[in-house]
Amino acid sequence: MRRIDREMDAAFAYSVADKCEYAVLGMTLPDMTPYCIPLTIVREGGLIYFHSAMQGQKTDALKKRPQVCLTCVGSTRIVQEKFTTEYESALLFGRAEEVLDRDEKIHALRLLCKRHTPDSLDTFDEAIRRSLHRTAVWKIHIEQVTGKRKQYDQNGMEMKCRRMK
Repeated sequence: MRRIDREMDAAFAYSVADKCEYAVLGMTLPDMTPYCIPLTIVREGGLIYFHSAMQGQKTDALKKRPQVCLTCVGSTRIVQEKFTTEYESALLFGRAEEVLDRDEKIHALRLLCKRHTPDSLDTFDEAIRRSLHRTAVWKIHIEQVTGKRKQYDQNGMEMKCRRMK
Protein backbone atom coordinates (compact mmCIF):
# COMPACT_ATOMS: atom_id res chain seq x y z
CA MET A 1 0.00 0.00 0.00
CA ARG A 2 1.46 3.31 -1.09
CA ARG A 3 -0.32 5.51 1.49
CA ILE A 4 0.71 3.74 4.69
CA ASP A 5 -0.57 6.75 6.66
CA ARG A 6 -4.12 5.79 5.58
CA GLU A 7 -3.77 2.05 6.22
CA MET A 8 -6.19 0.60 8.75
CA ASP A 9 -6.10 -2.73 10.58
CA ALA A 10 -7.83 -5.97 9.62
CA ALA A 11 -10.71 -5.38 12.06
CA PHE A 12 -11.48 -2.09 10.29
CA ALA A 13 -11.28 -3.78 6.88
CA TYR A 14 -13.67 -6.52 7.98
CA SER A 15 -16.09 -3.90 9.32
CA VAL A 16 -16.11 -2.21 5.89
CA ALA A 17 -16.82 -5.56 4.21
CA ASP A 18 -19.58 -6.22 6.74
CA LYS A 19 -21.38 -2.95 6.04
CA CYS A 20 -20.78 -2.29 2.33
CA GLU A 21 -23.93 -2.29 0.21
CA TYR A 22 -22.17 -4.27 -2.48
CA ALA A 23 -18.64 -5.35 -3.36
CA VAL A 24 -16.80 -5.69 -6.66
CA LEU A 25 -15.27 -9.07 -7.41
CA GLY A 26 -12.15 -9.04 -9.57
CA MET A 27 -11.14 -12.21 -11.38
CA THR A 28 -9.57 -13.43 -14.61
CA LEU A 29 -11.59 -14.97 -17.45
CA PRO A 30 -10.32 -18.21 -19.00
CA ASP A 31 -8.77 -16.19 -21.88
CA MET A 32 -6.84 -14.11 -19.27
CA THR A 33 -9.05 -11.02 -19.71
CA PRO A 34 -9.63 -9.16 -16.42
CA TYR A 35 -13.26 -9.24 -15.31
CA CYS A 36 -14.97 -7.40 -12.44
CA ILE A 37 -18.56 -7.64 -11.35
CA PRO A 38 -20.56 -6.11 -8.48
CA LEU A 39 -22.31 -8.46 -6.08
CA THR A 40 -23.93 -8.60 -2.69
CA ILE A 41 -21.89 -10.38 -0.05
CA VAL A 42 -21.98 -11.55 3.51
CA ARG A 43 -19.02 -12.49 5.68
CA GLU A 44 -18.91 -15.25 8.26
CA GLY A 45 -15.54 -15.52 9.94
CA GLY A 46 -12.87 -16.04 7.30
CA LEU A 47 -15.38 -16.65 4.50
CA ILE A 48 -17.26 -14.37 2.15
CA TYR A 49 -20.44 -15.80 0.60
CA PHE A 50 -22.27 -14.65 -2.53
CA HIS A 51 -24.86 -16.13 -4.85
CA SER A 52 -24.78 -16.47 -8.59
CA ALA A 53 -26.40 -17.99 -11.63
CA MET A 54 -25.37 -21.56 -12.31
CA GLN A 55 -23.66 -20.64 -15.59
CA GLY A 56 -21.95 -17.61 -17.11
CA GLN A 57 -18.65 -15.78 -17.38
CA LYS A 58 -18.26 -15.43 -13.62
CA THR A 59 -18.74 -19.16 -13.06
CA ASP A 60 -16.37 -20.04 -15.90
CA ALA A 61 -13.73 -17.66 -14.54
CA LEU A 62 -14.00 -18.88 -10.95
CA LYS A 63 -13.78 -22.53 -11.93
CA LYS A 64 -10.69 -21.94 -14.09
CA ARG A 65 -8.85 -19.41 -11.90
CA PRO A 66 -10.24 -19.25 -8.36
CA GLN A 67 -7.83 -16.57 -7.06
CA VAL A 68 -9.88 -13.39 -6.61
CA CYS A 69 -9.79 -9.88 -5.21
CA LEU A 70 -12.87 -8.36 -3.61
CA THR A 71 -13.15 -4.57 -3.26
CA CYS A 72 -15.51 -3.17 -0.63
CA VAL A 73 -16.32 0.53 -0.18
CA GLY A 74 -17.90 1.71 3.05
CA SER A 75 -18.90 5.27 3.87
CA THR A 76 -17.94 8.04 1.47
CA ARG A 77 -18.38 11.80 1.56
CA ILE A 78 -17.27 14.40 -0.95
CA VAL A 79 -15.42 17.25 0.76
CA GLN A 80 -15.93 19.96 -1.84
CA GLU A 81 -13.85 22.67 -0.19
CA LYS A 82 -10.83 20.32 -0.15
CA PHE A 83 -11.46 18.86 -3.64
CA THR A 84 -11.36 15.35 -2.21
CA THR A 85 -13.44 12.48 -0.88
CA GLU A 86 -13.52 10.88 2.53
CA TYR A 87 -13.76 7.09 2.17
CA GLU A 88 -13.38 3.70 3.76
CA SER A 89 -12.29 0.71 1.71
CA ALA A 90 -11.20 -2.87 2.09
CA LEU A 91 -9.49 -5.30 -0.24
CA LEU A 92 -9.90 -9.00 0.42
CA PHE A 93 -7.82 -11.53 -1.48
CA GLY A 94 -8.55 -15.22 -1.51
CA ARG A 95 -9.66 -18.34 -3.29
CA ALA A 96 -13.23 -18.86 -4.49
CA GLU A 97 -14.93 -22.23 -4.18
CA GLU A 98 -18.41 -23.25 -5.22
CA VAL A 99 -20.58 -24.39 -2.31
CA LEU A 100 -22.00 -27.78 -3.24
CA ASP A 101 -23.33 -28.94 0.13
CA ARG A 102 -27.09 -28.24 0.24
CA ASP A 103 -27.14 -27.28 3.93
CA GLU A 104 -24.22 -24.89 3.54
CA LYS A 105 -25.87 -23.30 0.48
CA ILE A 106 -29.06 -22.68 2.45
CA HIS A 107 -27.07 -21.37 5.40
CA ALA A 108 -25.17 -18.93 3.16
CA LEU A 109 -28.35 -17.76 1.43
CA ARG A 110 -30.02 -17.24 4.81
CA LEU A 111 -27.02 -15.14 5.93
CA LEU A 112 -27.25 -13.09 2.73
CA CYS A 113 -30.97 -12.53 3.23
CA LYS A 114 -30.57 -11.62 6.91
CA ARG A 115 -28.05 -8.99 5.89
CA HIS A 116 -29.64 -7.57 2.74
CA THR A 117 -33.39 -8.34 2.94
CA PRO A 118 -34.20 -8.89 6.63
CA ASP A 119 -37.83 -7.77 6.22
CA SER A 120 -38.51 -10.64 3.80
CA LEU A 121 -37.23 -13.55 5.90
CA ASP A 122 -40.77 -14.84 6.42
CA THR A 123 -40.77 -15.96 2.75
CA PHE A 124 -37.22 -17.36 2.78
CA ASP A 125 -38.20 -21.05 2.98
CA GLU A 126 -40.59 -20.71 0.04
CA ALA A 127 -37.94 -18.91 -2.03
CA ILE A 128 -35.45 -21.70 -1.27
CA ARG A 129 -38.01 -24.32 -2.31
CA ARG A 130 -38.60 -22.50 -5.62
CA SER A 131 -35.06 -21.54 -6.59
CA LEU A 132 -32.32 -23.42 -4.73
CA HIS A 133 -31.91 -25.83 -7.64
CA ARG A 134 -31.07 -22.94 -9.99
CA THR A 135 -28.95 -20.85 -7.61
CA ALA A 136 -25.22 -21.23 -7.22
CA VAL A 137 -23.48 -20.17 -4.02
CA TRP A 138 -19.79 -19.41 -3.79
CA LYS A 139 -17.48 -18.76 -0.89
CA ILE A 140 -14.18 -16.95 -0.80
CA HIS A 141 -11.61 -18.25 1.64
CA ILE A 142 -10.02 -15.00 2.80
CA GLU A 143 -6.23 -15.18 2.66
CA GLN A 144 -5.31 -11.50 2.99
CA VAL A 145 -7.21 -8.35 3.93
CA THR A 146 -6.22 -4.68 3.88
CA GLY A 147 -8.14 -1.58 4.88
CA LYS A 148 -7.73 2.06 4.03
CA ARG A 149 -9.41 5.27 5.11
CA LYS A 150 -9.33 8.99 4.46
CA GLN A 151 -11.27 10.93 7.06
CA TYR A 152 -11.14 14.37 8.61
CA ASP A 153 -11.76 15.21 12.25
CA GLN A 154 -14.06 18.01 13.40
CA ASN A 155 -11.19 20.51 13.07
CA GLY A 156 -10.63 19.63 9.42
CA MET A 157 -7.40 17.68 10.03
CA GLU A 158 -6.95 14.35 8.29
CA MET A 159 -6.89 11.46 10.78
CA LYS A 160 -3.79 9.57 9.72
CA CYS A 161 -1.98 6.51 11.02
CA ARG A 162 -5.14 4.80 12.33
CA ARG A 163 -6.13 7.78 14.48
CA MET A 164 -9.80 7.34 15.40
CA LYS A 165 -10.60 10.71 17.07
